[in-house]
Amino acid sequence: MAETILNIYLVIEKGIVTSFKVKGYEREGSDEDKIEYLKFRAEDDFKNSYHFDAPRDKRGNFMKYRNFAKLESQGMHFQLFETIFSKFSIPEKPLICVTPVVDGEIWAGNQN
Repeated sequence: MAETILNIYLVIEKGIVTSFKVKGYEREGSDEDKIEYLKFRAEDDFKNSYHFDAPRDKRGNFMKYRNFAKLESQGMHFQLFETIFSKFSIPEKPLICVTPVVDGEIWAGNQN
């Protein structure tokens, strides 16, 4: 059965998460096959992915990457992607590949 899977890019500038970019696919196969596909597509997908603003705090500041990493280690980073999931009509517990883009450099191969 085909499902929507996402390449999500975490755009980080000088240690601050400034935006998310996303490219979605409808794919069949095992989860491992889907993750490998997303990893394979990571560098090319970034160029034509959909832009989302990163969350801001009450003062309008973007999140530091180290704060994102804490949320990720607790499995709570998915909450930051709710707008993305809604836009792509993604069900609960989607299959995604999160790729950091640090100061313009794509760190392909990272996954969640």
